[in-house]
Amino acid sequence: MALTRDFKQSIKARVAADPAYGTLLLAEAVELLLAGDMETGKSVMRDYINATVGFEALALATGTPAKSLMRMFGPKGNPRADNLFAVIGVLQKANGVNLAVGVAA
Repeated sequence: MALTRDFKQSIKARVAADPAYGTLLLAEAVELLLAGDMETGKSVMRDYINATVGFEALALATGTPAKSLMRMFGPKGNPRADNLFAVIGVLQKANGVNLAVGVAA
């Protein structure tokens, strides 16, 4: 389902007003990806990127063209592990977040 501009702007405004919400959004995206829900994980990650650094700045930081990044996190995208982890690393640095993996029983 395509998101409306109002929804995207709402997420951006919420992240700007509440950085903790942005941190949770990034963590949720990574958790979804790790759980194998690529479609939802990519969608949440795309929302997070749009609400924070944006694809142009992410492209400069990763050395990957913005259009390629947009495709990676689009509905038909299939990011390689090296690209995905590079993006996650840049997002963590840019937003002062340090994600860690834990083990659950």
